Amino acid sequence: MRGLVRDDAEDVVSEAWLQIVRDLATFRGSGADFRRWAATVARHRAIDHLRRVRSRPRGTVIEQDVLDLPAVDDTAGRALETLSTERVLDLVAALPPDQGEAVLLRVVMGLDGPSAAQVLGKRPGAVRAAARRGILRLARQLARPPDSVGPVRRLSASGGHGGRASLPGCAVALCVFR
Repeated sequence: MRGLVRDDAEDVVSEAWLQIVRDLATFRGSGADFRRWAATVARHRAIDHLRRVRSRPRGTVIEQDVLDLPAVDDTAGRALETLSTERVLDLVAALPPDQGEAVLLRVVMGLDGPSAAQVLGKRPGAVRAAARRGILRLARQLARPPDSVGPVRRLSASGGHGGRASLPGCAVALCVFR
């Protein structure tokens, strides 16, 4: 969600989970079907959120100051933990929307081509091509991944899980969100 709505991701995820829990009794399928269904629900909530944000102005500066009060937990530790994630999200957010969504669904969420295609309402080949173009664009942007990002995974055209067509020189460090 951060790749789609950035700072409002927690709110959108909450809305998505509320809808998922509310509609869970109507769901039928396997674990993979559930992931696809949940990703579709979350994407729809993100699109709805983006439409609402465009139609309504943001809060005042005073409201933002109240919302930005310090948290009681370890802010410094949390900041260090999210540095690499923020860098990846910034890079993915800079991609064209079709490539960014394809990379997020295929690589970060680990959906296969047909599942990601169903979520995006596109053909599997179009999603695979968009993900590949996005990964190659990220590889060009990153001459060498920073040491602070962590272990580097070689990504493949199948979404990073070892596939037929390996993407040469694509050592893009994408963090799986914990």
